[in-house]
Amino acid sequence: MRALRAILALVLVVGLSACAGSKFKTYNGPEVTRIEVHKSDRRMYLLHQTTVLEAYDIGLGFQPVGHKQFERDGKTPEGAYYISHRNPRSNFHLSLGISYPNERDRAYASSKGKPPGGDIFIHGHTGVDGNRGDWTAGCIAVRNREMEQIYAMVRPGTPIYIYP
Repeated sequence: MRALRAILALVLVVGLSACAGSKFKTYNGPEVTRIEVHKSDRRMYLLHQTTVLEAYDIGLGFQPVGHKQFERDGKTPEGAYYISHRNPRSNFHLSLGISYPNERDRAYASSKGKPPGGDIFIHGHTGVDGNRGDWTAGCIAVRNREMEQIYAMVRPGTPIYIYP
């Protein structure tokens, strides 16, 4: 009887952990030392030094050409930033915060009397796998299953370079 209870407890623990953590993957490969986003190609690369570890098709802000300057302009930022934080409770499956706006972004927007905007993320889609194309408010979107992989691989503090 004791052995049966132990087996049932083990099955229950394994079953619950499989259900509860299904979107949280593990990664044991080389460290992601930087992220590159090439807006015009709609591609994002995770790199270890100069080696591309993974590449993804991406969606951008609904006005993708040019650098984000103001709140609600629909543009995705361009320049050097870093991953500021991880959001496991994102409305878009999972997300990684990007450090936009920086001091230069805030100063420019202020000089024009406008807010710079914020809350820029790499994130998944809503629903099963959502839209493709440029639909975000300025974020970088990937498929949910890709976001699970990215979320496992990338740590806060990782530099991200966003090119036109």
